Amino acid sequence: MVGIDAAIANAFRRILLAEVPTMAVEKVFVYNNTSIVQDEILAHRLGLIPIRADPRLFEYRNQGDQEGTEIDTLQFQLKIKCSRNPQAAKESSDPDELYFNHKVYSKHMTWVPLGNQTDLFPDADFRPVHDDILIALLRPGQEIDVLMHCVKGIGKDHAKFSPVATASYRLLPDITLLKPIEDEAAETLQKCFSPGVIEIQNIKGKKVARVANARLDTFSREVFRHEGLKNLVRLARVRNHYIFSVESTGILPPDVLVSEAIKILMGKCQRFLNELDSVAME
Repeated sequence: MVGIDAAIANAFRRILLAEVPTMAVEKVFVYNNTSIVQDEILAHRLGLIPIRADPRLFEYRNQGDQEGTEIDTLQFQLKIKCSRNPQAAKESSDPDELYFNHKVYSKHMTWVPLGNQTDLFPDADFRPVHDDILIALLRPGQEIDVLMHCVKGIGKDHAKFSPVATASYRLLPDITLLKPIEDEAAETLQKCFSPGVIEIQNIKGKKVARVANARLDTFSREVFRHEGLKNLVRLARVRNHYIFSVESTGILPPDVLVSEAIKILMGKCQRFLNELDSVAME
């Protein structure tokens, strides 16, 4: 993002973290849980599993609604029981060989359509983003039988609704060489920065350093430890050039998340303008 104020850049970051909606497990109905994981801990772990479902297809559930409908709720079932493997070798001590279903993974969660959801979403593949999230460990005879309701929410209400793992920005580095730096000094300078920042050119038989790509610099300030170099380099940042890093949890791609954040900020601005107009009319 270039040419904007820091407050706007920070607004995008905060909206990405806390105001772009997603679907997450809100209610867990425990029918049977004989594992060593307590019901509350199990419900908490299930809530933090990112669900691959486009939140734009759903509405927010009304406050006070106990029963979900096909337009505001996704239902998942987790039903699994551990048993012994009769074919296992007697001397074996490996649980993977001794037991069946002793590890409960997110892949064991299955979507149970509510109402006419099969008609509403004929091509839908609602499931956890990752299949290998470990939920619990079981031993023979232990089982888990739960029903989950996923609803639409935002990170401001609970972190499980946050669509990003990280959303951050940094200012574009600006590196200026105040004097020509040659030969051994050029090689030392190159080692002071991240790979690709400084390149060495061969000019008239001399190795001469130049700034190739300042964007790759991590601002380690290593160059200031060298007496012969610290007065030859000026490090600064471009104040209105922001390099964003948006790492999605996998529910929606990062580019979609950024566009949704822009729409939310535009909506906030429009509401503010409407409020100003209504005050002016009064």
